[in-house]
Amino acid sequence: MGTSGVDEAEDTPEETGPLRRCIIGGVSRPKAELVRFVVSPEGVVVPDIEERLPGRGFWLTSGRAEFDEALRRKAFDRAARRPVKVAVDLAEQVEALLVRRCGNLIGLARRAGQAVAGFEKVGGALRAGRVAVLLAASDGAAGGRDKIAALAPGLPVGTALSGVELGQAFGREFVAHGAIGPGRLADRLLADIARLDGLRRAPTLPKAQGRAARGGVKPPARG
Repeated sequence: MGTSGVDEAEDTPEETGPLRRCIIGGVSRPKAELVRFVVSPEGVVVPDIEERLPGRGFWLTSGRAEFDEALRRKAFDRAARRPVKVAVDLAEQVEALLVRRCGNLIGLARRAGQAVAGFEKVGGALRAGRVAVLLAASDGAAGGRDKIAALAPGLPVGTALSGVELGQAFGREFVAHGAIGPGRLADRLLADIARLDGLRRAPTLPKAQGRAARGGVKPPARG
């Protein structure tokens, strides 16, 4: 889909690395903590979850408070330097896109033999050292999550997806526990789970707590 904006040039990476400036507050963050948007030829703000759409991009921290503030302050108008159309349910649209993207990544990992589901299989993968990211249903039993996490205190635990959403990704009705093996898919999934949970939790955690502490990713235990 074509896009248009005041400046059609592609985004320019900052000198310090793959950072982008949030249109709320102007703070630079790693791209994995933000969502990219572009403006369509019709002047509509469009989420670019895959970060592939052409045109000038606008970046917003993936948090419910930031989305609400962007709408209230007309931040997209200011970023585009002209009036644009922003859906009132923009946060919900992005949330749905991130759920689908997370599901697709889990599906790819499953087909590649890098994902398992179920308490026993996850435990076996942990004992074999084949896990980079643990998955725990947001509506699963807390005791089960803690028991799995205790087997691998150094691993992040993604908790942004519900049991039904995890189940759809694994081809089941409901999944409480899952695990993804090491590799690029695990890295991408971890970042997307963080962005998703930023929209599902309020308020946004302080910036100093970093990516692992926000976004449905339980940081590794320290001991």
